[in-house]
Amino acid sequence: MKIYIIGAGPGDPDLITVKGLRILQEADVVLYTDSLVNEELIARAKPGAEVLQSAGMSLEDMVAVMTDRVKAGKLVARVHTGDPAVFGAIMEQKALLAKEGISCEIIPGVSSVFASAAAVGAELTIPDLTQTLILTRAEGRTPVPDREQLKELASHHCTIALFLSATLTKKVVRELTEAGWSLDTPVAVVQRATWPDQLIVRTTLEKLDEDMRTNGIRSHAMILAGWALDPNIHEKDEYRSKLYDKTFTHGYRKGVKE
Repeated sequence: MKIYIIGAGPGDPDLITVKGLRILQEADVVLYTDSLVNEELIARAKPGAEVLQSAGMSLEDMVAVMTDRVKAGKLVARVHTGDPAVFGAIMEQKALLAKEGISCEIIPGVSSVFASAAAVGAELTIPDLTQTLILTRAEGRTPVPDREQLKELASHHCTIALFLSATLTKKVVRELTEAGWSLDTPVAVVQRATWPDQLIVRTTLEKLDEDMRTNGIRSHAMILAGWALDPNIHEKDEYRSKLYDKTFTHGYRKGVKE
């Protein structure tokens, strides 16, 4: 016995994977995060499927529904926003389902971090500038481990993607500056990435809190920070990749001298 946990992507219903859509269209039961997953995608479920909203359910409620339907011989799809592996709260579901003898197959989805990067036209790992991307959140009501405090992570001076932090921008600015980030560090904020009402705000660390407040952004926002977000970075020749450098030899091409 098993259920499918499907990453629905960030919002655009076309950004689900082919496999994820196939399972959605075959499922007898669809349990989805109605506060985040696009209704247009859920409308693609097969006719007659039982479609249930999970935003008002507790963990135990969700697991009870999934367990009941699977044991009745039905194919169950649990649909999450973005990619289930990142702030997806799937481990507790898997743990309780396992006690019922039910396994899970996870189908990955497009994370909002990558949808946001695409929306602003950014490459988050620029050669000779930054080769590391940190996915994290600022500490609010949900704590983070001591060694993962934002100031500690920011000490690496790489690209940082902040989930679930739209109401904590004062804290974000304080911790990044305490880690030595300059106030003119580029920041891009994407609210509701890939939805029809997507909003992009390009700013700097110094103006982040003010611009978030001015634009009324308090939820559903990805904050991307670091010099990879410089909108003019593509104009700087010193950050070119070796991959397509004609003088660079690799397994598929022999480099030629200038």
